[in-house]
Amino acid sequence: MNHEYSVGTRCQMKKKHPCGGDIWEVLRVGADIKIKCQTCGRTFFIPRIDFNKKIKKTIKEEGKEI
Repeated sequence: MNHEYSVGTRCQMKKKHPCGGDIWEVLRVGADIKIKCQTCGRTFFIPRIDFNKKIKKTIKEEGKEI
């Protein structure tokens, strides 16, 4: 599945974070992706390959098509 994302994109992941949230915001894109949990605010880096496997869908922003 090919998802398009950039800085500021919100994504839903297949598994929930221990805090219960499954919505993440992309903060940095490169070889590693920096994401932030929208429920608890925790941030961390995940390799792009793993991120592409774990992402479920991108969420449409107001007025933007992703």
